Amino acid sequence: MPPSLTSFSDDARIAFDNLADRASGLLHPTIRLGVTGLSRAGKTVFISSLVHNLLNGGRLPLFESLRSGRVSSVRLEPQPDDAIPRFQYEDHIQALVRDRIWPDSTRAISELRVTLDYQSASGWGRMFSRGKLSIDIVDYPGEWLLDLPLLTKDFRSFAQDTVTLARTGIRQELAAEWLALSSSIDSEAPADETTARRLAEAFAGYLRACKSDERSLSTLPPGRFLLPGDLEGSPALTFAPLPDMLDTKAPKGSLRAMMERRYDAYKNIVVKPFFREHFARLDRQIVLVDALQAINRGPEAVQDLERALTDVLACFNPGHNSLISSLLGKRIDKVLVAATKADHLHHESHDRLERLTGRLVDRAIQRIGMAGAGIEVMAIASVRATREATVQDGSDVIPVIVGTPIAGETINGERFDGLRTTAIFPGELPENPESLFRQLDADKAALPEINVVRFRPPALDEAAGGLKLSVPHIRLDRAMQFLFGDRLA
Repeated sequence: MPPSLTSFSDDARIAFDNLADRASGLLHPTIRLGVTGLSRAGKTVFISSLVHNLLNGGRLPLFESLRSGRVSSVRLEPQPDDAIPRFQYEDHIQALVRDRIWPDSTRAISELRVTLDYQSASGWGRMFSRGKLSIDIVDYPGEWLLDLPLLTKDFRSFAQDTVTLARTGIRQELAAEWLALSSSIDSEAPADETTARRLAEAFAGYLRACKSDERSLSTLPPGRFLLPGDLEGSPALTFAPLPDMLDTKAPKGSLRAMMERRYDAYKNIVVKPFFREHFARLDRQIVLVDALQAINRGPEAVQDLERALTDVLACFNPGHNSLISSLLGKRIDKVLVAATKADHLHHESHDRLERLTGRLVDRAIQRIGMAGAGIEVMAIASVRATREATVQDGSDVIPVIVGTPIAGETINGERFDGLRTTAIFPGELPENPESLFRQLDADKAALPEINVVRFRPPALDEAAGGLKLSVPHIRLDRAMQFLFGDRLA
């Protein structure tokens, strides 16, 4: 993370916390794994499935330490941070397995510790290693991550960037009410609380419209306008960017001065504490993205996802951690960008989804002039809600996926009740994503048609003794191996 994001006192406190974490890690080896995602990408489902598969001996052939039998036990333990809410794993897995409903999405930060006892793969390692690793999973909304670039922007830069984006494409229609209201108000006039509240409410309405399922746009800071929590109604959330501001210092007591002050308060009260107390302490990070939903919503959603990934990846500083890096500022040494819901495609398109997402990530990395070391891309399904089949259509054999659509889901005019299964042709992604991006850059993209259907979680059979089998998935084991497999070597 660039030094300009924090003050000297922040840097000193971050360094102290990192050294404290490292000292604790000498006695109790630990990885802090950050889990976040953009626009309903499935953070809660990912964590629940990962933990459930570890605890219940899930089918994880690519997770080497478990496959080879070197992991002797897995258990949940009390988390180290008493001030952070616990990730309610038991409630979420019950919703998935027993009730077959998707758990509520992440709205605040939470944490869960899972500990593995293992035998090192090397004799030298068995001699010196305690054979115990705790993974502290830190779950937080993607909107909070997208706030971090605000630390490098003053109010004028933030307003200019936000207004410029709001005047483009479909955003112009969604922002019409807020932009019209902003343009009708004299920002140099004396500050007025009612006016400030009207502006903030109109701006928040614009952000909510961008995030809606119908649009699925991803670049939406400030994030707390969408997830206000206990800050709802506070001055730190009662501001809005102003269009076409004068290039002068804001008159004392003016509406513009109030907006600037409250924007700075937002950074100091909301963004800096998250960066200092949570983000700066992470060792590894997974960012979940719903690329299929963006493709389904059209070129602007795909371009906005790329923009969001650019902002997200600019927050990371992948590289090897050491005592010196802890003093200078801890690095997240591995970042996984995972395209979720691969089970909504036939397996023939799984690698294509991965290549398409990888191209999005590559373009984002190029835009910020960053090295790609330590960054991996995968297509996964944390919970596999479908199975594959084929349908005969004359002389053609059509690959389909079969699942139970959520109650109220409509497919070709047919409304489903949540009980009946159906087969659909999900569509195909291009084998080479380059042609798609060339069309995007030329503003004449015709994106592939993908049938994005919301399916219920699968019905799990019971093993002997009435124990539910582990949650099925796609490539979750590969994600585990990348994120922490090396620490179990």
